[in-house]
Order: sequence, then C-alpha cells, then structure tokens
Amino acid sequence: MDWTPPELLRTLLLEQYGADRTARILAGLQARRKVTFRANTLRSSAEEVRTVLEEAGLAFRTLPWSPEAFLLEEAREPQLRALPLYTEGKIYLQSLSSMIPPLVLNPQPKESILDMCAAPGGKTTQMAALTGGKASITACEKNKARAERLRYNLTRQGAGRVSVLVSDGRKLDDLFAFDRILLDAPCSGSGTLGPGRGEFTEDLYQRSQRFQTQLLRKALKLLRPGHTMVYSTCSILAGENEGTLNRVLSDAGARVLPIPEDAFPDAVRLPVSLPGTLCICPDERYEGFFVALLERLPASR
Repeated sequence: MDWTPPELLRTLLLEQYGADRTARILAGLQARRKVTFRANTLRSSAEEVRTVLEEAGLAFRTLPWSPEAFLLEEAREPQLRALPLYTEGKIYLQSLSSMIPPLVLNPQPKESILDMCAAPGGKTTQMAALTGGKASITACEKNKARAERLRYNLTRQGAGRVSVLVSDGRKLDDLFAFDRILLDAPCSGSGTLGPGRGEFTEDLYQRSQRFQTQLLRKALKLLRPGHTMVYSTCSILAGENEGTLNRVLSDAGARVLPIPEDAFPDAVRLPVSLPGTLCICPDERYEGFFVALLERLPASR
C-alpha cells in the first residue's frame, strides 16, 4: 500500500534527525511489521509456547532481552489466532517495543503499582506476569469502552490482583501513593504511523504534549519518594519525549536513571538529547518508541 508521510511529520523529523536518519525512519514506518507476541507466564511458559509453535510448523525466533518475547518469521496473525495458545490466553499479541517499558520498570512482587493509561492491557498483564501475579496493580483508564476491553484482557490472561479504575489519570487523588508507576502516555503516534495506521496533525501533536505534561506531573506526585517510574510514548519526536521530561523534571524533584546502552541490543537506537533515555527507530520488527526511567528524589515530598 502506498503511503505519503504527512508533510508536517517529515519536516519535524528532518529538523530533529537530518536527511539520512529521516529516510531510514520513513522506510521503517512503511515496512510490513513482523507478528510479535509474548508468552503469558500466568497461564503458560516460554517452553510450552516454543513447543506448540514448532509442532504447528511456524518459524519463529526469540529476542535476546526476554525469553518470553517471540517473533514470527513469516506467519501472520490469523495463523497464530487459530492456535489454542491464543484462545486460551497463553500468549498475548504485543509489539516488541511495547514490551520494553514494563521490563525497564522491573516491577516486583508485593509492590503497589499504577498503570496510568492502561487499556487495552498489554503492559498491565505483562507486569502481572513479571511479578507472578503477586503485585497489587491499579490499572487506570478514563474511557469506559476501553476499560471494558481492559477488563476482558485481564480476565483472559489470568491477571489477578489488578483493580481497574475508570478515571482520567490527571484527576487521581494525591492521597494515592505507589511504589512504581508506568505512564505510557497518549501521543501523536509518530513512531507507529504508516499505511492505514492513523493520522498526524499539528493539533494532535500539540494536544499530546499538553496532556503528557499534565499526566507526568501527576504521576510524580503519586510516586513514593525514592521509587521509580517509566515514562514512555510511541512517538519519536523530541517535543513529546525529552521535551515533556524537560518541562516537568526541573521542578518536580525527579531525575532520569540511565537505561543501559547494551539493553535491547537488537533494536536500532535513535539519538536522544537527554542522556540515559531510549528512542527506538521503527523497522520491520520494532515500532518507534521512547522510554525513560525516572526516580523521584527522596526529599521531594
């Protein structure tokens, strides 16, 4: 399918990345992405998933940064959905990039965790699996229809101890306090655009930045001092990424904790202006994505 990138997006990319990287990014946005998913360890195991895929004759590979992350070499979604693995909730279709924020957050059993913009639940159920279902997770979603989809996915994936809160994350009571927070903020989607994959406008880009700033300020108020959170977007534009962090961190008593350079070694990194953050270039395996690990300083509350 032919796709002409929005002129505004092309202009912003050229300003930020230059001609060569912009060409690579636009090629990646237009690429037909491989089918990726993760084994749901609340209902299955990576070993069981590998065995079923081999028996079904579906060529796959795993990723170096997670034994639960899978990529199909040639097969498409209908072939995967036809397997009992899928219907029984033993796997979850999820982009590789969106698996990264929960891994960076590193949630632990017995912690109180907030997923601030949770629907449809991929990262929520991943965090439940990472903690063996032993963390107390609050999944916040302001849209009622999306919250119902979230509940459906939580049930299907066997993610217990997750409370769904139908609320705008910006309006959560400041009396809440969490050990870890995942804020995968609504954005322009500049890292996931392509043929049939949404639109990009100046209004959306500007509204996203305002919304992200408000959400991040609230998240840092709800995060316990000395604890960590992840801020992520599926945008590759600095205005929504480093720009949002710079607008908030200077007066919020928080700092960036560096994501190791050798983490996620097969993902192509784009340059960032805020050291320690991660921005992934879109290609046939990965969506464009930004991830930052933040700590609220102990004396900030």
